[in-house]
Amino acid sequence: MIDIIPAIDLMDGRCVRLSKGDFATRKVYNADPLDMAKQFEDNGFSRLHLVDLDGAREGRPRHLKILERIAAGTGLRTDFGGGIKSADDVRSVVDHGAFMVCIGSMAVKDENEFDLVLSGFGPGKILLAADVKDEQLLISGWQEPGNVSLFEFLDRMLSKGISSVLCTDVDRDGMLEGVSLKLYEKIMERYPGLYLVASGGVSGMSDIEMLDRSAIPAVVFGKAFYEGLLKIEDLKNYLLN
Repeated sequence: MIDIIPAIDLMDGRCVRLSKGDFATRKVYNADPLDMAKQFEDNGFSRLHLVDLDGAREGRPRHLKILERIAAGTGLRTDFGGGIKSADDVRSVVDHGAFMVCIGSMAVKDENEFDLVLSGFGPGKILLAADVKDEQLLISGWQEPGNVSLFEFLDRMLSKGISSVLCTDVDRDGMLEGVSLKLYEKIMERYPGLYLVASGGVSGMSDIEMLDRSAIPAVVFGKAFYEGLLKIEDLKNYLLN
């Protein structure tokens, strides 16, 4: 059964959501991320995807204190991403309580540093972020082209021992228009042992059920929940397994 993982996106210390990664579309949903995280835990979730949007834009993590509060205040296994550019950043994120570190741009722009991270922390500590538009990578908070195709990138990264990948279709993120099922099926066909986390476009239970039927291992959801299109009671069957 598919793993379902709630997302909290952070700007200025608050829970927000964007559309297609456009910072001008920011909508604030909850002033206190810890309160939101506790709500997810209280309803049976065990994992959390925490995104530092300010960090992604500025090139350094900006919300480590919030990560620390969530790690101390809940039992959620939290993966944290946004602005992580060095092994020192990874150490800081882990020290502040992250269960996994979500890394994208570093793996594209500074592979030597990424290899240093892998040797120091092990590939099991890394959730590789692959943000794509038409199967081409985007980096630096989706502001720059990665100049590499998704599958070329995954071939290289999986050869290094990476086994968990968060793949976001940028055109669908925050748009509530449905998930990129064919893309995720294509990825799983090529890498059948991969722990793939689908991200972007979840509009309701039908998308999660569709991903589950296609044996996609996990999915991140955000805006559909915050907009009331995805309800906790609908997700209970997945939380009980």
